[in-house]
Amino acid sequence: MESREANLLNAYERGFIDRFTTKTSHYPPELIINSKEENVLSPMLDALETCESFVISVAFITEGGIASLKTVLYELNKRGISGKIITSTYLNFNKPKVFKELLKIPNIDVHITDQSGFHAKGYVFDKKDYSIMFIGSSNLTDAALKKNYEYNLKLTSLDNGEVIQHFKSQFDTLWINSSPLTEQWIRKYEEIYAETKHDDKVLQLIETKKPYRYDNVDPKEITPNLMQVEALDSLENLRLTGETRGLVVSATGTGKTYLSAFDIRNVKPERVLFIAHREQILMKSLNDYRDLLGGDPADYGIYSGSKKDINAKYMFATVQTFSKESHLEQFPKDAFDYIVIDEAHRSSANSYTKIINYFKPDFLLGMTATPERTDNNEIFGLFDFNIAYEIRLQKALEAEILSPFHYFGVTDYVVNGETISDTSSLSELLDQERIQHIIDKLYYYSHAGEEVRGLMFVSNREEAHKLSELLNQRGYKTKALTGMNSQEERQEAVKLLEANKLDYLITVDIFNEGVDIPSVNQVVMLRQTESSIIFVQQLGRGLRKHEDKEFLTVIDFIGNYKNNYLIPVALTGDKSFNKDRLRKDVVDRSLITGESTINFERIAQDRIFKSISKATLDSLANLKRMYHYTKNKLGHIPTLVDLQTDQDSMNPMLILNKFDHYVGFLSKIKEETEPLTNGQDRILTFLSKEIVDGKRMTEVLLLQQLFKGPVNKVEFQRDMCEKKYYMSDETMISIIRMFELEFYTLQKTNKYKYPLIEVRGEIIYLTKEFRSSLKDGYFRKQVEDVLELAMLNSKEYDQSVQLTINEKYSRTDVCRLLNWEKDETSTIYGYKNKHNTAPIFVNYNKSDDIDESVRYDDKFLDSHVFQWYTRKGTDLTSKINREIIEDYKNDDTVIHLFVKRDDDEGVYHYYMGEVDIDLKSTENASIGLSDNKHKVAKMNFILEHPVDYNMYRFIDREK
Repeated sequence: MESREANLLNAYERGFIDRFTTKTSHYPPELIINSKEENVLSPMLDALETCESFVISVAFITEGGIASLKTVLYELNKRGISGKIITSTYLNFNKPKVFKELLKIPNIDVHITDQSGFHAKGYVFDKKDYSIMFIGSSNLTDAALKKNYEYNLKLTSLDNGEVIQHFKSQFDTLWINSSPLTEQWIRKYEEIYAETKHDDKVLQLIETKKPYRYDNVDPKEITPNLMQVEALDSLENLRLTGETRGLVVSATGTGKTYLSAFDIRNVKPERVLFIAHREQILMKSLNDYRDLLGGDPADYGIYSGSKKDINAKYMFATVQTFSKESHLEQFPKDAFDYIVIDEAHRSSANSYTKIINYFKPDFLLGMTATPERTDNNEIFGLFDFNIAYEIRLQKALEAEILSPFHYFGVTDYVVNGETISDTSSLSELLDQERIQHIIDKLYYYSHAGEEVRGLMFVSNREEAHKLSELLNQRGYKTKALTGMNSQEERQEAVKLLEANKLDYLITVDIFNEGVDIPSVNQVVMLRQTESSIIFVQQLGRGLRKHEDKEFLTVIDFIGNYKNNYLIPVALTGDKSFNKDRLRKDVVDRSLITGESTINFERIAQDRIFKSISKATLDSLANLKRMYHYTKNKLGHIPTLVDLQTDQDSMNPMLILNKFDHYVGFLSKIKEETEPLTNGQDRILTFLSKEIVDGKRMTEVLLLQQLFKGPVNKVEFQRDMCEKKYYMSDETMISIIRMFELEFYTLQKTNKYKYPLIEVRGEIIYLTKEFRSSLKDGYFRKQVEDVLELAMLNSKEYDQSVQLTINEKYSRTDVCRLLNWEKDETSTIYGYKNKHNTAPIFVNYNKSDDIDESVRYDDKFLDSHVFQWYTRKGTDLTSKINREIIEDYKNDDTVIHLFVKRDDDEGVYHYYMGEVDIDLKSTENASIGLSDNKHKVAKMNFILEHPVDYNMYRFIDREK
């Protein structure tokens, strides 16, 4: 094993002298530039999370910058780890609120320097015997850490390095000659800050903020945003094809109402009808239309239970009143040229369909943020399956149409030894200690700006009222609002919130949609996530931009809820329900673009992992529901490829992992299918189980070529090599053995029964059974669908190598892809040395009930070194271990490391790559209890590629 010193020398040789060097370099210097692919915040948080102390020296700090670090700092504080920050009042950029937020964090000491022209930007994170340093252009602001075009150099140094020592020396000098941050200092600074004239142009150069809002009533000056320009083009193109109906799916806060008004301005209809379910929405929409379209105010009118402007050119009507026959029949069927259905996800309700079916407009536009309905009724057919435009949360954030947000998934309280859960009683929810826990989290994670304007979502009406009382007793100003409150009471409460006369409105679900309070700067979720739809609706209440709001804070109290797995679904918009992807989403720091961040406290994160593991996402009821959603959206039975490519659809592998094939699933849910012969059934099962994952694309390409005729084996190999796919003589033999069913166990061979190919000389043919079956058009379409899905899946893997790092493989996959003659899954156990390869499989976090005699302490010592124990009862003298070590020394075997987090991962392990044995680390050891010891051998593996830190965080949670 090379020393850390040697490794660093290699790294700096690669970074600054010769980028083509082949020397091992685990600590490379990196130039980090914020982009969609990377940002400086992620590696900085990685370094912060694993440090033993830290120092930060920056001129400028924002509340959002602090918010980006708060969760990691909270976890560090629990471990007794602290750090120091030096900052300044240069240009009075740092607001007094920033210093108040810094003072809330118990494990940071802050000093303020008056050093002339202080403009430093340096971050140092100390490990056990080395440090990681970030030096560059990024201040501690959310924009600089994630969005702005910044240059930052990440360097690793041993403690005695001259550069790191010089930095620390300069920091210590500044620290001694600077002032400690205190409440008294903040009060004085507030006075200075209030009296000082700020040069906003200079500040904008430091920290770009581009609020997007409509604030000019001159119709000539209101212009569409990026989303609206694209959507308007799509709507016009839709009409040019002769279509008369269209649906726009657009995230809350992106300007759907203005979009419809822009389109109406372009189309110039004689008369317009705008339908919504609340008069409050109508009034806001009417005002927006009038601001944009101008004209005589008398042209705009309301049609509701209380008011009926029957002759208005632009009529805004409540669905409850307008859908009644006595009102509908007052109007000719062609009375309106253009009809807008707001909150169109409701349009399958009878009241809406009566209106939609009655009128014959030139164009019908539906608008919704959430086309998925909780009652499973379909809406797409009402708009002729024409989705004119879609902009979901992620895309809207990228376009900076919405306010950035910092989401904090925090740990809910434990009452009497029980964590808050789905079954918690009202008394547990309102326990005084839980109330204090809530208050503590609200204080720590805070909000943008001086005053909080928050929405709290709770489980039921009684909880809303009781919680309001208890918070008011603690000095907060809150009001509970439920469906029992009138529209007037709700509007009055919103006005009080906006005027800072209330801190929080506490509700169950009446604010899920149709309410605009742009100034809301904090959303608090004190209930389980019942559906991703409702989660996004409630999150959306705070995402509208406002001049007094730099960002939205979302505080989500995560208890032991069975539906916790829906949180990453809601935050990412990924409705594939792929468990592996959901787990990765929870730890991925770069999951969301722009200045927004997603942060989970460790215990809250583990609760989500447990929920993902326990969730029966592939239950027939779930599969059927998700299938029908896609079918309704497309207007026909979806193919596997349809399910894969539609962003709102489930991953089709959920179906194929549960059923023999897609036709079997369709038959089960009573969809119309065509019968398969026994041979077709078995062949389709083989393809759906063994080929569809796309882990070796050459298998798929061979079949596709065979569909056109016989294939020359040598020419196929040459073609694959020329196209840079991994191919060798052994691989070609492996592929042939697989299609001939020679690779598989007797059990699988009997299951699949019919080989797909036969080889005569150098020519490969389809078997007679397969060739005959393909003459059946329905069967051929099913086969082609599976192969096309396999091609899409293959993009997840690097096809130029046998195995792709960080992807998951079963033991059967590994036997096949390493070109073993047979599937030896049943005899591999933890490892096996065969065919010049030695795959090693590790279950990282052993379950609590596992026998002490096999509780190996396999673990990452760091991101480059893995400590491994051999099989119980074997040591360095045992044949299997001796052979692996000797073959490794003689370059006769390649060792591959596979690791799974725990048994919840099933049969699949993540591939960590090829490893070298640190021969100096090999030693005999023992495991088990003192009275029942077993011999083992212990050694360290050196990873050829350091483990990706997100993967490291995910796997190493327990250790």
